[in-house]
Amino acid sequence: MDELLEQFLVEGRELVAAAHEALAVLTGDPANADAVDRAFRAFHTLKGSVTLFDLKPAEHILHAGEDLLDRARKGAAGLSSGDIARLIAILDQIDRWIDALEREGEIEAGAAGIAERLLIGAPRAQAITPADDEQQASTPAEPWLAALLERRAAVVAQGEDALVAFRYAPDRDAFFRGEDPLALVGGVPGLIALDILPPDGHWPAADAIEPFECGMVIEGVSAATPDALRQSFRLVPDQVRFHSLAARAQPAKGDDSGLPLAASVLRVDARRVDALADDVGELIVAANAFAPLGDRAEALDAGFALDIRAAQAGLERAVGRLSRSVSAVRLISLAPTLARLPRMVREIADGLGKPVDFAVSGEQVEVDKQIADGLFEPLLHLVRNAIDHGIEDAATRARSGKPANGQLALAVARDGDDILMSLSDDGAGIDRARVRDVAVARGLIEREAADALSDAGTLALIFAPGFSTAAAVTGVSGRGVGMDAVQAAVERLRGGVEIESVPGHGTRFQLRLPANAITTRLLVVEVARDRYGVPFDQISETVRVGADRLIPLGTGTACVLRDRTVPVLSLAGLLGMADDGGFPAKLLVTRAGGEPVALRVDGFHERLDAMVRPPSGLLAGLPMVRGTTVTGDGAVLLVLNISELVA
Repeated sequence: MDELLEQFLVEGRELVAAAHEALAVLTGDPANADAVDRAFRAFHTLKGSVTLFDLKPAEHILHAGEDLLDRARKGAAGLSSGDIARLIAILDQIDRWIDALEREGEIEAGAAGIAERLLIGAPRAQAITPADDEQQASTPAEPWLAALLERRAAVVAQGEDALVAFRYAPDRDAFFRGEDPLALVGGVPGLIALDILPPDGHWPAADAIEPFECGMVIEGVSAATPDALRQSFRLVPDQVRFHSLAARAQPAKGDDSGLPLAASVLRVDARRVDALADDVGELIVAANAFAPLGDRAEALDAGFALDIRAAQAGLERAVGRLSRSVSAVRLISLAPTLARLPRMVREIADGLGKPVDFAVSGEQVEVDKQIADGLFEPLLHLVRNAIDHGIEDAATRARSGKPANGQLALAVARDGDDILMSLSDDGAGIDRARVRDVAVARGLIEREAADALSDAGTLALIFAPGFSTAAAVTGVSGRGVGMDAVQAAVERLRGGVEIESVPGHGTRFQLRLPANAITTRLLVVEVARDRYGVPFDQISETVRVGADRLIPLGTGTACVLRDRTVPVLSLAGLLGMADDGGFPAKLLVTRAGGEPVALRVDGFHERLDAMVRPPSGLLAGLPMVRGTTVTGDGAVLLVLNISELVA
């Protein structure tokens, strides 16, 4: 993908998110001046960005939206609910076109017709583009061009290379929007002449200057091509005019790059950051190798062993700082990922004929880029499920005494090293009896076992492969992609899903995800003389129990933990190996279907932070293997997926 396009996809979604955030404020307070200004700046910058890719339909509708906001900003007209709805529709369409650019590299052939429909009723349907400005400025009768040629006649007559004259007239609110006209012009390529002039022909007295208003016009001559100049002025296309000069000149040597621009943000290819994270993982493995070396040295020289452990401690501190630094570099805000959800909610709700109010909070929480990239699809499926299966239609809600509009809310919060995401609705809730009936009808569970399930176990059935309560195939449900896909996607991100549901009042799905995706905290366990890694996020607790605590139950074994009967399974047996059955028993407690399950192991060993690599080759076909890592002594450690083993 083109580097410029990649940058636009990131920045475009950030700007769409910023505009949506401002419009959400304006929905409740149309006169909020700060929100109007923020929305205007986002539309203005988006409009400039799309000119780089010849997206005339996008440019037209953004210009219309910008005009609408500019009139409100200057007090010429207030924003009505219809105006805000039109602005939201414009942003939604821009968001769709950004998605199309990412998938296919271009927008659909009917984009112009879509833009025309959106422009109906807009205050101004035609956008001003740099190309239009060039045509308007092409006549030498323009006073600014004649004056520029007179002032810079010597420069224009120096050589024979093509030149372009430009006139940049930033509006008075440029500083307020965070624009820096001088820095922008300083980045113009091939700049060989520059004049800063008063807009009305004379400079005001010093005591009459308003420092917060931009009062200047910048004219110049460049040896760059018109296309290169348009790229430099892409964010302010309606404030600049160009003219290709008949006279030609060479730019001064060494001055074809313009003035340097200070950069506060460094954009780095994500693959380079990923490679750096891999190197940190290798460094962690190297640091872990000191522990067995210290143990071996202990038998030879206690002082030497102490020196090795001191060196290990220093190296681990340095590696820890480096790991945290790289993790911080990979952190990105969830806002761009979540910004697409409001549009999806509107489209799904409209398709189902259900009015839905959607609220998002905590979207500025930062997570690892890998988590953010893999989060949208499971969230979208949860949203579809909530609107289709959870929220009732308006008539049903009226009979239940609920407001006509369904309420859907997504809340994001940081909880230590984890991210908690809660998606809640005020719909009908989950009918446990129907869930059990559907599971039995689909052959997922026997009737006797279904009737014996606890509340949590019943709710966990919706994650079973093949489970669906959809009676017919629609554009939203019944296509064979169930909640098991959500659970699988979340587990790939080393997370988990929990459900709470109150019949008649709604449902809440809670996702717990790690904020850091570079390393995984593992507990090394021994099973039948082999060692395996178990991720800490799959462990509730570890306990040791005597023989008297294990109780035969049916064909299996159980024990009582915290006044609750918990089934005990042999991890060796689940892996197809013999269990020596020694005592005291060492139990690793996890959860399956929302219920605690204890796994019997032969021993607990060290805890370590490791980079877990996805399984490959034959291991890729084993769902109970999450991946592999390398221990300090160079051995390969299989990392188990406990949830698959006990499912």
